[in-house]
Amino acid sequence: MSRKDSKGMFAAVLGQLGTEEAETVAAVRSTSPHLMKVAAGVRQMQERSELAEKLLKDGEQIVELDPDDVLPSTIHDRFEGAYDAAAIAEIVESMRERGQIVPGLVRPAPGRPGSFQIVYGRRRMAAAQRIGIKFKATVRELTDEQAVVFQGEENSARQDLSYIEKCSFALAQQNAGYKRETICASLATGKSHVSEMIKVASSIDREVVQSIGAAPAIGRGRWEDFARRYVIKGNASKAKDFIKKAKFLEASSDDRFNLLFSALPEDGVSLETGNSVEEKPKQNTWAPEDKSVSVRLKDNGKTATLAVGSTDGLRFASFITEQLDDLYQAFRLSEPKQTGD
Repeated sequence: MSRKDSKGMFAAVLGQLGTEEAETVAAVRSTSPHLMKVAAGVRQMQERSELAEKLLKDGEQIVELDPDDVLPSTIHDRFEGAYDAAAIAEIVESMRERGQIVPGLVRPAPGRPGSFQIVYGRRRMAAAQRIGIKFKATVRELTDEQAVVFQGEENSARQDLSYIEKCSFALAQQNAGYKRETICASLATGKSHVSEMIKVASSIDREVVQSIGAAPAIGRGRWEDFARRYVIKGNASKAKDFIKKAKFLEASSDDRFNLLFSALPEDGVSLETGNSVEEKPKQNTWAPEDKSVSVRLKDNGKTATLAVGSTDGLRFASFITEQLDDLYQAFRLSEPKQTGD
């Protein structure tokens, strides 16, 4: 077969690879198997080229990077302890066994041609660095606002950030000048919730928050109570002294929160408002087996409020009122007798 004939047949085979299946089968029968194999290889190369071109056109491609060469995010979401050996031990073990299955996300670093900046996947990158392998990441052109939204959305989807880490993330964005809409999008929540997060984070000195750590088991209510207590006059300095104590440093993050919370006085004058601060009232509840009445006692240490509700609540409250004289006498008799010296 002449070179000219081979060239013509090769072109015909490439054309046949794109036709209907029946026509392709017929072509295979009448063509050299070797030539068909070469043609199929060329078509695979062409398809890969088209895919690469599409990724570039869409602004995305997967690359392997040296973790040491990837610049950090300008806005931190996790606390630094999240990248310690113990914190990423499971990820390290998984990546040793199966490699990095899910790529992270990087973007071309602003003002640094040829450099990349991490958007999300920092723990995977820390694991790759510890193992000594390349970090796989998708590259995407992103603005600062888009980058911080992607960063927050990834963590929200994984439900991986603790409440105080989210608060600190929100405050860091505000301090960097991001609009409230961007902060809301990055945390997938509304403006009022973001405002509460920022208030909590800004009420407590950063060194104290960092010393407590992520405290994954401590939720919104407890941190809001802590923030209210922290701004009481004198409590900030007490906290800064307490975080240096050995029993605090040796405790887990959740226990550090509880230890420090218990160590701060709950009453005093708020530096934020100048008003007297009192702890939230304690509540006790009671109900009979048939649930026809519900009784709730609120106690703030100085006054108590009794709320009676449910189906028979009004009638029961009226009955109690009518029995107040007898109840008071029973109360007095129930107290131990006082004897003087």
